[in-house]
Amino acid sequence: MSKINIGMIGAGSISEFHLNAYKGNPHANIYAVCDLNRERAEGRAKTYGAEKVYTDYREPLADPDVHAVSVCTWNNTHAEISIAALEAGKHVLVEKPPCKTVEEALQMEDAVRRTGNVLQIGFVRRFATNTEVAKTFIDNGDLGEIYYAKASCLRRLGNPGGWFADIERSGGGPLIDLGVHMIDLCWYLMGKPKVKTVKGSAYRKLGNRANIKHLTYYRAADFDPNLNTVEDLATAMITFVNGATLVADASFTLHAKKSEISVRLYGDKGGVEVEPELLFVGEKYDTILNVIPEIDRRSFDFEKAFQREIDHFIECVRTGKKPISSVEDGVEIMKMLCAVYESSEKGTEIVFDRSILT
Repeated sequence: MSKINIGMIGAGSISEFHLNAYKGNPHANIYAVCDLNRERAEGRAKTYGAEKVYTDYREPLADPDVHAVSVCTWNNTHAEISIAALEAGKHVLVEKPPCKTVEEALQMEDAVRRTGNVLQIGFVRRFATNTEVAKTFIDNGDLGEIYYAKASCLRRLGNPGGWFADIERSGGGPLIDLGVHMIDLCWYLMGKPKVKTVKGSAYRKLGNRANIKHLTYYRAADFDPNLNTVEDLATAMITFVNGATLVADASFTLHAKKSEISVRLYGDKGGVEVEPELLFVGEKYDTILNVIPEIDRRSFDFEKAFQREIDHFIECVRTGKKPISSVEDGVEIMKMLCAVYESSEKGTEIVFDRSILT
């Protein structure tokens, strides 16, 4: 095939990053847009030159001219649509989180094995320049053994409401929306070790704070000030069979001076701050060094990362290579996320299969 015809399923705000990146790839053609809201789908189709508009995801899956799809829908539909797409012979890029439960993730993994089609998970921070540089240093041993990582994505005021705040559609709050990136990024850079234990807490203390005035923040199109069934803060401590530890937290709202994001990893030869700006810490001649790399951007670049993510997906579709963010990785991340919620609910540490510990 000369170009990969793309069907965009879900035309919400995140779809723009996908569509712009597909537009920037010479091997991709934006062929169809599907959304429950026809007017929104037609608007996206007009902007990006798509030939077809659909309102039912089954329609682009039945269209033989659609070769691959991006799934940018509510979290509770990710697994259903992705599996149906794979079984219809389509290749799939599904936004994070891959689904709501471990069981769904395993079903997605099974569908990939049965069909042989590509399924890439939208762990977009893996494709950022600062991540790539950090990984190069880590993989070449410059930081030694990575034994500790700490990540935060804390919003002081940032519950988008709408489906994000509806646990039935989202599966959770800041943990599954923001924390998923933090946990995945650290786990990826740590070498993707096997999980040993998870201890987590999820708090519902502040609600969506729709009462706040004079301070603007992003609100979903279906924002409802009376709907909020998700946590506003989640914390997690994850230990791995290799002895390493990951600590992470994420909030939609918090009584904090300002919002912040940080990703830090520590090894026995050096450390790295990936966010808010890439910086390496080391030691030489009995002197501690802070090393700032000279790169175009040391923090996460949304547009460039999405472009590289989409480029990678198209390459996998064209060549059959396995995605960097594979369905197997999606399964492991869902195990961690679900364990955090389970640990919080039960008030106990979750211990994974002891057979892998011996």
